[in-house]
Amino acid sequence: MIGFLRGKLVHKAPPLLMLDVQGVGYELEAPMTTFYNLPLLGAEILLHTHLVVREDAHSLFGFINEADRSLFRTLIKVNGVGPKLALTILSGLTAEEFHRNIHNNDTQALIRLPGVGKKTAERLVIEMRDRLPSPDGVATNMDIGQGAQAPQILNNPRQEAISALCSLGYKPIDASKMVQNIDTENKTCEDIIRLALQGAAR
Repeated sequence: MIGFLRGKLVHKAPPLLMLDVQGVGYELEAPMTTFYNLPLLGAEILLHTHLVVREDAHSLFGFINEADRSLFRTLIKVNGVGPKLALTILSGLTAEEFHRNIHNNDTQALIRLPGVGKKTAERLVIEMRDRLPSPDGVATNMDIGQGAQAPQILNNPRQEAISALCSLGYKPIDASKMVQNIDTENKTCEDIIRLALQGAAR
């Protein structure tokens, strides 16, 4: 098992990123909670990782902090929740928000996430209620993650944001609607995705 990777960030296009670890490029998938806190390209970073091994692929997932990885590992143990849906949940809600929704039996907040229907939301609440600490005991990303550095201005942040939202499970037409009213001037792809997801959660 690969527990963590420390290397130079050489590529990021949500939900994918690549680390150069002593000349070897590792491709990882990561939730938006990790992308919000990534440094500029070329900077060194440490990511906590989880390897999913299947017959047709080995997929490596990266997280800015241990709390997100732990929640990811708990999510994929729930019947009907695979790695892709777990990333979607972690991208749409912070760990603190997710814990609070579970303990408040707030299935409506979970249903707003793409790929989470009523039955899945109810299953999450039932199966995870006893596995999670109380919401007050959950550290936020900024408490335990690495601080964000200056944002990187991308060439086509709006299109990259739409592509990333589609990768998270939203339909192309819905992803376009989510960003159409966002002022994208001087905003990174991550900024646009954050605003789009906040709007979808309302």
